[in-house]
Amino acid sequence: MTDKIVKKPSPSMDKWIREAKSDHRASEVGMYLFHNGTVRETPKAKVRNGVDDGSSVVGMEFSFDAEKVERAVEETKQRAGILYVRAWLNEGTLDVGDDIMYVLIGGDIRPNVVDGLQFLVEKLKTECVTEIEQKD
Repeated sequence: MTDKIVKKPSPSMDKWIREAKSDHRASEVGMYLFHNGTVRETPKAKVRNGVDDGSSVVGMEFSFDAEKVERAVEETKQRAGILYVRAWLNEGTLDVGDDIMYVLIGGDIRPNVVDGLQFLVEKLKTECVTEIEQKD
């Protein structure tokens, strides 16, 4: 029998932004952007592909590969204009409304920061995590 992984407490975004603004490169940052992914009631197949089987999501089993996450963060740091990157991923049995992940990106100008955030979140979602929706 395997041990059940319990979801983690979410980090403080106030604390994260304070820490980011005290980073040695903060004076070069013109924009910070947060992402907070949460478990939604609507199944991914319906939202992404328009496939409605009539079900609703009641929870999710969520896990991630920490080494892949670290590589994705490091790759994001190498992108043009990106000066600060931080990511946190939950794990375990999550309920609707629970936090899946937080990402904070800081960079020189808006287009670079927006692109950096999209790049990292896409990498995390497609290469680093396992999400199993629990439906009613």
